[in-house]
Amino acid sequence: MRPVLPGDAVAAARALFACPPGKRTASMALMLERAEAADAYRKRFGRAHPAWGNGSLMALAQRESLPPEPLLDDPDYCRCLALVFATLADRRAATKTPRGLA
Repeated sequence: MRPVLPGDAVAAARALFACPPGKRTASMALMLERAEAADAYRKRFGRAHPAWGNGSLMALAQRESLPPEPLLDDPDYCRCLALVFATLADRRAATKTPRGLA
């Protein structure tokens, strides 16, 4: 997956905001899997994946119809942003933890 920029986190949160709350964790995991696959495709073929974009979360999220970005006083949207950040932090921590110590 390409490096995650602030716009990627916002786009992913907007995509999650459009999902039912009970499906958001699975949707976030699927976004990460698809972004990884799209980035591998981009590296191999030198162009964006036809369905999943260039390997960034923003390119992937924008393939769907996203709702307008809510204000940060919307608790549901804040939960979506928190899920994005927590998932990214967990993913980063898992790649930095030596095997067998996690």
